[in-house]
Amino acid sequence: MREGGRCAFARGRPVRKVIVDERWMTLSLELAATSRPHPNPRVGAVVVDSDGALAGRGSHVGPGTPHAEFLALEEAGDRARGATLYVTLEPCVHYGRTPPCVDAILAAGISRVVVAIVDPDPRVSGRGLERLEDAGVEVVLGIEEEAAQRLDPGYFSHRRTGLPWVTLKAAATLDGQVAATDGTSKWITSDVARQDAHELRAEVDAVVVGAGTVRTDDPLLDVRLPDYAGPQPVPVIVAGKHPLPADARVLSRDPIVLRSEGSPVDLTEGLRSLADKGLLHILVEGGPTLAASLLQEGLVNRVVLYLAPSLAGGTGYGLFNAAFHTLGDAHPVRITAIDRVGDAIKIDAFVEEG
Repeated sequence: MREGGRCAFARGRPVRKVIVDERWMTLSLELAATSRPHPNPRVGAVVVDSDGALAGRGSHVGPGTPHAEFLALEEAGDRARGATLYVTLEPCVHYGRTPPCVDAILAAGISRVVVAIVDPDPRVSGRGLERLEDAGVEVVLGIEEEAAQRLDPGYFSHRRTGLPWVTLKAAATLDGQVAATDGTSKWITSDVARQDAHELRAEVDAVVVGAGTVRTDDPLLDVRLPDYAGPQPVPVIVAGKHPLPADARVLSRDPIVLRSEGSPVDLTEGLRSLADKGLLHILVEGGPTLAASLLQEGLVNRVVLYLAPSLAGGTGYGLFNAAFHTLGDAHPVRITAIDRVGDAIKIDAFVEEG
């Protein structure tokens, strides 16, 4: 039971009913995954009529457009009366650019609402569920909750902390060197690994590098995948007081440049400013200095590391350009996947809090 309410949780319910609910919620998650609506959340919804058949579906495209619930209800029409609505995020109960989804749900005559996860936005945060329950609608919470949060980490991070979700990506030799002492660092890994890294870029709102990376590698910071037609991430350069090359290719993409006067850039405020622009999911591809600063300030949420099938056999530039004084300074991580990507090894990990 949810404290102060009647909302039923997925656990403890009949197995067959949970399986059916998971099936329809999975479809809702798939619908949500097709859109990039930041700063709004990714949301998918389906309506299943009283006979157990799909009646409507929808996904939220972006600010000012109809929410997923409204689209699904509109498609379902009269079949929504007495039906079940599956939605990946708690329906909103406040007025924004569009009316509250809860009002549309009640007006349509939905009798049961299955929700993956509570909306952390303080304007909602349980109020939508409470309103539905008070109106006599059966509410089930927690179906595919973890999958719903994984689907849109940027939104959940921003609503809970005011900061975007930061993924740090790096490629290194098997013994942890990202560049040689002469500065060469391009193409440490294979074409297959680089394509996988471009798929990471396709998932995010912005790609961040430091001024040193711009000078050394001259990157475009765009997505270059076969037949890719989605939105391009916004390029961001942490430049501080350092000048940028006038002929840098990334300048053609009108990057956001984070600068400071006489001191290092305040990375926390810099990330907050990106979130204020609707950039909630950030990929950092900067060099070891930027990587170390972000990690030390507790601003990295996820690490994706590609290890090439090669040994540097010496000290060039390591993954992090900072002193490692004692083992107690190490940052604990939770490794979620280890895969082969071409000849490289890909390690995916979340940085633990605290």
